[in-house]
Amino acid sequence: MGDRTAFATGLLELTRPGNAVAAGALTFIGAFVGGGLRATSVALAVAATVFAVAAGNAANDYFDRDIDRVNRPDRPIPSGRVSPRGAAVFSAVLFLGAVVAAVTLPVLALGIAVVNLVALVAYTELFKGLPGVGNAVVAYLTGSTFLFGAAAVESLGPDVWVLFGLAAVATFARELVKDVEDVSGDREEGLRTLPIVAGERATLTLAVVVMALGAGASVLPYARGTFGLAYLALVIPADGVMVGATALGFRDPGTAQRWLKRGTYLAAAAFVLGRIAVLG
Repeated sequence: MGDRTAFATGLLELTRPGNAVAAGALTFIGAFVGGGLRATSVALAVAATVFAVAAGNAANDYFDRDIDRVNRPDRPIPSGRVSPRGAAVFSAVLFLGAVVAAVTLPVLALGIAVVNLVALVAYTELFKGLPGVGNAVVAYLTGSTFLFGAAAVESLGPDVWVLFGLAAVATFARELVKDVEDVSGDREEGLRTLPIVAGERATLTLAVVVMALGAGASVLPYARGTFGLAYLALVIPADGVMVGATALGFRDPGTAQRWLKRGTYLAAAAFVLGRIAVLG
């Protein structure tokens, strides 16, 4: 009984359920900010996102099992709770669930889903070890959850693109900070991440510059007149959190990552508040 429980909890941990559910919520926000809510399409898009992110996380753990023996020995595969084969099969089943959920969505949404599924599968083997490229792929995948939600209800407007850009930039910065934290394990595995190739300080400086530029672009929906002061009142603190958290990476990369994620969610909330204010 204990082994079965450990196996079940291990499978759940492989999916990073918090991240998967959060990604589904971002897909819903993309549909809402775009201005169109069709219950069935939104539900299918959210389900596809949750399944795809869960599958990608499980696949990432499968491919990263050797690195995780150094960086994350408590994860399901290196700890022995889930076998590599079990993780691979589980990931395939989750990917199938994502395909089934997405197949009836509009063409643009289906196209985004296909691109994202391919990127998720190829990420660890093809992109992760390339300096900056793997970070950019993860950044796109995170930001594209908003695009996917809006495309599912055929409402992919300019404000959704701004939200996509801000989320992508924040994720790119967070991924760079994470690479700095994981330098020891990545170097042992022979990966060529940006901190290993260009140096930790240069990588963190790039993260701060990119995040600051993204924060500056976040005022565009207000400048265009789409959203009002309610949006601005929340997005500016969110920008402050994200830029400040990125700068914190020079001293404490682990804490910086957590605050960057919180800042991204706060920024998403600003877009939701902006849309609610318009509807009200």
